[in-house]
Amino acid sequence: MASKKETEDKIRTILRRVYNTKVKNDTLGVTPDEVNFDKETFPILSKFENLRQILINLLTKQYEEFISDIWWVAPRPTTFKIILANDQYFYLTYGERSWVAKVEGKKYYLTNISEEERAAEAISRVLMYGTAGGEKEEVSGEVPTGGETPADETTPEAPAETPTEETPPTEETPEETVPA
Repeated sequence: MASKKETEDKIRTILRRVYNTKVKNDTLGVTPDEVNFDKETFPILSKFENLRQILINLLTKQYEEFISDIWWVAPRPTTFKIILANDQYFYLTYGERSWVAKVEGKKYYLTNISEEERAAEAISRVLMYGTAGGEKEEVSGEVPTGGETPADETTPEAPAETPTEETPPTEETPEETVPA
């Protein structure tokens, strides 16, 4: 049985062969230089190479570990929604002069190094958040003995009683001050 690496190499070889015949027949409409046959986690980055460089500047070369998806949400100005691994997100917009990162409602113009650093810090703060739904990671299913509750679990308090009927307003009127 062939190893995983051998199988991947065979698939790449077949893809290149099929692709080259399609290019010769001009049925794809793209040149071989535009296609990356290596495994691309985010195919949109092959179309927007400068977006990849911005992500590397903001998140390091290991950006794939922190991003779950990239959406192209607007053609003009070109805007991308970067969905992080914890289901939070931020936007990157390509402007006339530079890229603009919009993180938690604040815009960072990435031409300035200081703004780029602040954007990277804001993204790292967002990465520290939990999931968007506010779900907590489950604690082990062990039941505490002796009526104890673990420190990270709290007993929910009973909701405050709300009157079911509206109480009529009281007849008291505020004292009026009459100018003398």
